Amino acid sequence: MSAFWHWFVVIITLGFTAAMVWLFIATGRAKVNKQPGGDEGETTGHVWDEDLREYNNPMPRWWLWLFYLSVAFALGYLVLYPGLGRYDGTLGWTQEKQYEAEMEQADEAFRAQFAELADQPIEQLTDNAEALRVGRNIFAHNCSTCHGSDARGAEGYPNLTDDHWIWGGAPQRVLESIQAGRQAVMPPLGDNLGEQEVTRTAVYVQQLAGKPVDASMAAAGEKLFQQNCAACHGPEGTGNIHLGAPDLTAGVYTYGGDLDSIRETIREGRNGVMPAQMELIGEIRTRLVTAYVLNLSQNDDAEN
Repeated sequence: MSAFWHWFVVIITLGFTAAMVWLFIATGRAKVNKQPGGDEGETTGHVWDEDLREYNNPMPRWWLWLFYLSVAFALGYLVLYPGLGRYDGTLGWTQEKQYEAEMEQADEAFRAQFAELADQPIEQLTDNAEALRVGRNIFAHNCSTCHGSDARGAEGYPNLTDDHWIWGGAPQRVLESIQAGRQAVMPPLGDNLGEQEVTRTAVYVQQLAGKPVDASMAAAGEKLFQQNCAACHGPEGTGNIHLGAPDLTAGVYTYGGDLDSIRETIREGRNGVMPAQMELIGEIRTRLVTAYVLNLSQNDDAEN
């Protein structure tokens, strides 16, 4: 805030407050002349409906003192807290500091309440009802926007209820994905291959997943796959969890498994980002949500 606007706010605020105090004091000292032969006091001279008159009586004293107390409170507030331009107040309060303090208190209470769970291996947490209940709530608040309330994902967001893991499904690998995030990159190959070769490669990718395809197209696509895709996805198309290259033989597609979607993926490439959660929700919460996600995939396996 510039110096001009700082003083503009200060002068307007304090000037208006002083003017209101002066007005109440001035009007409170005004003398009221009584009507002869009565105790009603004088009127303003305004008359409505022939006999309805407005009296010029002073405000009740309790009303005036309530106003003075309000002014005193306001001035005290402006001294203690920010409210006058760039003035920070004697307490140094800010909404950011209050938010951080409240969040720290909430985190301390959370850590104290779930200290026992923090020391347990994730494999044990997947069978702990209390850990799963808390993990479900954490997932709903932090993960469901992308992966869905049922964790089954959407286009561009993996399904977390099955046993297909792009970056690995071991507890430590899933925890690492949640805490540190992931950056997956599928480079665009359209300019290098051309449209016809993109289609052949896409047909071969469908064949890897066991879909019925044109055999000649798939044979031509296999050669292109080995030349351009096998370095990441492997010569058999089974993927690489260390690179985030999905297993193409599983028939599970983050961006769609129809021919047009696969062609688009090969032609345009993909950039998937899983934001790191460690700094956002902390160690205990990431472990609990990891246990919840792993439990979802275990239950899905059991149902199938």
